[in-house]
Amino acid sequence: MARAATAVENRTPESQRLMQELFPHTGRALTLGITGSPGAGKSTLVDGIIRHLRGEGRTVGVIAVDPSSPFSGGAILGDRIRMSAHYADPGVYIRSMATRGTMGGLAPATTDMALLFDAAGRDVILIETVGVGQDEVEIARLADVTMVVLVPGMGDDVQAMKAGIMEIADVFIVNKADQPGAEKLERELLATLGLAHRNDNWFPPVVRAVAKDGKGIAESLEAARNYMQFEGRRNNAGERWAMRLKQMLRERLLERFEESDFTQAAERVTTRTCDPYSIVDDWLKRV
Repeated sequence: MARAATAVENRTPESQRLMQELFPHTGRALTLGITGSPGAGKSTLVDGIIRHLRGEGRTVGVIAVDPSSPFSGGAILGDRIRMSAHYADPGVYIRSMATRGTMGGLAPATTDMALLFDAAGRDVILIETVGVGQDEVEIARLADVTMVVLVPGMGDDVQAMKAGIMEIADVFIVNKADQPGAEKLERELLATLGLAHRNDNWFPPVVRAVAKDGKGIAESLEAARNYMQFEGRRNNAGERWAMRLKQMLRERLLERFEESDFTQAAERVTTRTCDPYSIVDDWLKRV
């Protein structure tokens, strides 16, 4: 699985053939996306969820999307340190991925990696986003359930409303709920949710948790499973795949071009020797 994951992340020619063969064996795993601001306790929450799921006898795959190193381009691996207790457990597979400069909190090959873990027989796949703040709505196209982690005292309530996270969250988790301001944050979330309207008519629950003490983990999983049973959620499966296909098309198109193609075209546009519309049309014909 490690070799396959490396091939998928590096986009080798063999990886696409592998994913084509594996795809019929996917669709069984529950994919949970955990997103939120840096310092919200996402990794600690993931650690607690892993522990709980292993207690239920379920196998787990974890995709920890870390920031890219500005020097090597690789993942910084900070999240893996917090999950070190699970490395000796064969029922848990943890893979760190670098964003490689991609916005949205996910790495380019996250979709393929999740499908790989699914085909490998993992019961639950946890995807922890990089924690960049307001750009993490990409997780909604990939996860079956999107769990947004907020903490009191960080202005997260305002950030959530600005970021469009109110629309993507299926479950809100107020972590560090033993700190002052937790009740206020919960009240403001519920008030805002009362004004919002989702197409599927789901009202995201707000769960209080203290992840470092293991509190609220079971309740968070129960809320995610309740959403999976929600009738309106099933009707959105096609919509989510439509978003994934658009993203896959963008990635595949960009992979067809070298960086020099954009640099040379930019010089022609800058000097006004060619217009950008003709260049894009030529590229589309080339593809």
